[in-house]
Amino acid sequence: MNMRFLETFVWLAKLRNFRLTAEKLHTTQAAVSSRIAALEQELGVRLFERGDRAVTLTLDGSKALAFSERLVRTMHEMQGSLKNRELYTGVIRIGVIESIIHSWFPQLMSRIHGSYPQLEVELSGDTTIKLIEQFGKGHLDLILHTDHVLGPGVQNLPLCAFPMCWVGARSLQLHGERLTLQDLAHFPVLSFSRNSGPHRFLELLFSERVGTRVHINCMTSVSAMVRLVVDGFGVAMLPPAIIQRELGEGAIEMLRTDTHMPDMPLVCSLRGGETPLIHEIATLAQQTAQDFASDLPAHVARLPSATDAADPWAIPVRTG
Repeated sequence: MNMRFLETFVWLAKLRNFRLTAEKLHTTQAAVSSRIAALEQELGVRLFERGDRAVTLTLDGSKALAFSERLVRTMHEMQGSLKNRELYTGVIRIGVIESIIHSWFPQLMSRIHGSYPQLEVELSGDTTIKLIEQFGKGHLDLILHTDHVLGPGVQNLPLCAFPMCWVGARSLQLHGERLTLQDLAHFPVLSFSRNSGPHRFLELLFSERVGTRVHINCMTSVSAMVRLVVDGFGVAMLPPAIIQRELGEGAIEMLRTDTHMPDMPLVCSLRGGETPLIHEIATLAQQTAQDFASDLPAHVARLPSATDAADPWAIPVRTG
């Protein structure tokens, strides 16, 4: 049933005049007459008695008016609710890696709460590998991570990129030295979770440049890895964006090395057929990440570019 026809019916019942109803609805008298005729034909009853100057409701018209008013009122309430973000309710399930949690995710949560105060966020913090697995099973609405998800209907929005560098505790007294991979191999090496992009890159890097197998300590917890670096247990390849406090306090320092590290790309993956709300949250995540990158030096965070590779960890190692 055409809601525009019902709204025309309600206003004609109130104003009892075709000309006034046409003016109210910003249309013509002929359009009003056509809508009422179509509605009467669809309902199979006569809604109005036509007079010379006014129209009056028939008995069936009076009965139909009560239902029509409820339908039109409900439609207006629904439209108003959809236009008012503050009335959005429900739960959105977001998966996010720790590197984002320790950088710009708090700002994203503030923006989500500011735009959708009634919306509940169900957060799953995990590795990229685990998040993609949960996303594939339909357990997460969108994920903020490091890899492109392949599959029909999946969208991957570029967020920003985190340059990577070698870091170690100041207590290791490596400040100012230009270190080779052989130098770094003398320390316990800490890395992200096993089979992640950074872990695969480091295994290949040490295999090709050092020749002997270097034991790499894999960590699923970024917080634990940072803690071990602060305590001087070993060295790690980390994005400065997630250790700003430790760098500022002097607990960790960036090391000079003879090897170029690829950037860590950050991506938001979601299904193309999701609700408009999910797409709005994804856009909000993209805006937050890019605002974060714009406020920092290029060696800490940068905006994505068209030349970024889907898998930067597969890029051949460059020396510098």
